[in-house]
Amino acid sequence: MLIKPNYQRDLQLKNNKTINVIPQVMTNDADEFIFVVKYIQSLGYNELNWNLGCPYPMVINKCMGSGLISDPARIDRILDRVHSETNVVVSMKMRMGYEHCGEILETFPVLEKYPIKSIAIHARIGKQLYKGGVDLEGFQRCVDTSKHKLYYNGDITTYQKYVEMKNRFPGIDHWMIGRGLISDPFLPSMIKNETHHYPEDRIERFSKFHDRLFTEFEQTLTGEKHVIMKMLSYWQYFATAFSNPTKIVKRIKKTKKVEDYDEAVALIFEQERELVY
Repeated sequence: MLIKPNYQRDLQLKNNKTINVIPQVMTNDADEFIFVVKYIQSLGYNELNWNLGCPYPMVINKCMGSGLISDPARIDRILDRVHSETNVVVSMKMRMGYEHCGEILETFPVLEKYPIKSIAIHARIGKQLYKGGVDLEGFQRCVDTSKHKLYYNGDITTYQKYVEMKNRFPGIDHWMIGRGLISDPFLPSMIKNETHHYPEDRIERFSKFHDRLFTEFEQTLTGEKHVIMKMLSYWQYFATAFSNPTKIVKRIKKTKKVEDYDEAVALIFEQERELVY
C-alpha cells in the first residue's frame, strides 16, 4: 500500500500551518484503514475522517463511499479493528444512504458502539449525486435517532440559507460547507460575523485570492492548458457569485492561452466593479 505523492505533500504539517487539517480516508478495508492511521500519526495527526459519503459510480462500484452504508456489518468489522488496534480518533462523513434515506438509520446501532467524534451528514442519498433537493425530514430523523454529535451538510450556499438551516435544526451547532465555499469564499466570514453583507472591497480581495490560486497552480501543474482547465473548474463555481454566471463561464472556456485568460478575467472583474460601484 502506498500514499500518493500529492497526498503526501498536502499532508505535510509545514504546508498546513494556518488551518486545522483532518486527513480523510475512503476505504472498505480494515487493513487499508489501519495503514493510513499509522501514516497520518507518523506525521503528527491523531484524527482520521472516514468518507462514507462519496456518491460517484466509480466509488460505489467498489463498495466504498455511500455505497458502503448499506453494509452495517462490514462497517462494524472495520471500526472494531480500528478501535482495537489503534488509538486514532475517528470522525465520519456520510450520506443518508445510496438507494434510500433509511440506510443510514440502520448503521446507527453499529456506530453507537464506538466513540465516533462526529458524523457529518450530507442530506441526500448517493444516487442523487448533487441533483435534487436536500431531505430535511430525513436529516431530522437522523437527529432524533443518533446519539453522536452530528454536523449538517448540504446546500448551504448563502448566509440566508445558513440562517434557514440553523432555525430548522436548533440542536445542530456545526455546519459543513462544500460547494458553497468554492462558489463564495466570503461565505464563512459572513456566517461567522452574522451578516449577509459583502465587504466593500469584495472584488479587490477576490482578485488577490484568485491570483494567488492561479500562481499556486502554475507552480504545481504542467503547461498553461492544464492551469486554465483547472481554473475553469473553479470558475464554474466562482461565477455563481457574480452577475451573468453563464456568460462568465463561456468567456473562460474560450481562452486557450494564459494571456487570453488574464484578459478575460480582468474584463470580468472590471464589469463586476461597474455593477457594484
